[in-house]
Amino acid sequence: MFQSIGRKGTFSTKYDDAIKKFGTSDLLPLWVADMDLASPQCVQDTLKKRAAHPIYGYTVYPDAYYVAIQTWMKTRFNWDIKKEWIVPCYGVVPSLNFAITAYSEEGDAVIIQTPLYPPFKSSIQHKNRKVLDNTLVYKEGQYRIDFDDFEAKARNAKLFLLCSPHNPTSRVWDKKELEQMIEICLKHDVVIISDEIHADLVYQKIYFSLGSFEKIMDKCIILNAPSKTFNIAGLNTSFAIIPEIGLRKSFIVEQNKSGITNGNPFGIEALISAYMDGAVWLDTLKEYLVSNIRDVETFLKKHHIPIYVVPTEATFLMWLDCKELHLSHEELLEFFFYRAKLGLNDGKSFSNAGEGFMRLNIGTSKEVLEKALAQLLKAYKEIA
Repeated sequence: MFQSIGRKGTFSTKYDDAIKKFGTSDLLPLWVADMDLASPQCVQDTLKKRAAHPIYGYTVYPDAYYVAIQTWMKTRFNWDIKKEWIVPCYGVVPSLNFAITAYSEEGDAVIIQTPLYPPFKSSIQHKNRKVLDNTLVYKEGQYRIDFDDFEAKARNAKLFLLCSPHNPTSRVWDKKELEQMIEICLKHDVVIISDEIHADLVYQKIYFSLGSFEKIMDKCIILNAPSKTFNIAGLNTSFAIIPEIGLRKSFIVEQNKSGITNGNPFGIEALISAYMDGAVWLDTLKEYLVSNIRDVETFLKKHHIPIYVVPTEATFLMWLDCKELHLSHEELLEFFFYRAKLGLNDGKSFSNAGEGFMRLNIGTSKEVLEKALAQLLKAYKEIA
């Protein structure tokens, strides 16, 4: 059912920008967090129908947009949300920036948990806020939260940017962990901004949206989008869920200041179609991605390649512990980029806590994945 689609020459960041990223185009690009797999047929059909109308002018967010989000949140996460809580947005990263500006002042401190998707830290720095890093504890192949350190930092923080599920470690926070973070943030009057863009791609665990915890509803902002789930990131359509009216108004003010308020006609149509008709496709996709994850794990073990896969609890992004290769940071990049000819994300780009790791995008076909693993094995044999 799932086959890789050729993307070269389509202005794809993953493919057509690879030479700028890696200094060579002679590699398999397995980095940017979108998939090489076709979006669901319902979305394709909807976009073709919309494209058939020859005018692509300014577009409002119709009632169907809000209903689709409400329906998805209820059916997938058992969370009842009100229409007025939903704020249409351009993208999750711009929304992070709006939220930082809306709920803090220059010089205020913001908590993050590294290793972490780079725009979290850079957004804080660009807004002249102070970064407080509650570095995740990596022990025995698992990531955990240092709650003593988290509370110590919460005493001096204004905001907490939560990544849930976590990128790049793919941790799905347990209900107990979420409750403990909530209690600490409430105690110290810290607003939580939760990026939940990978929430649909959770495998074995039960996923809890932060906003579904009644205690924190008046002190949180949920950011989400169908972009990762249905492979429609280029359509730039997302949303914020903000139950508390004061926080919601402040966010809207900042977003309005940016001028980024117009809807994308194709993004709106894609969101509605995906959320209303894409559930079966998504369930099949998740089975396929789990199979890809297992293929990588099995291959590494079978060929005794000393790379440990941190348990992939969510996302199509695998976090690889490469420390047992005993390579320096520069040597590790040389090994992957120029020996194995694989374009993975450099773990150190997610902060110093990611040094010795690489992030692998397995949202591709089995044929591409098999080729990538064969190249990895060949390169490993050359240095073993």
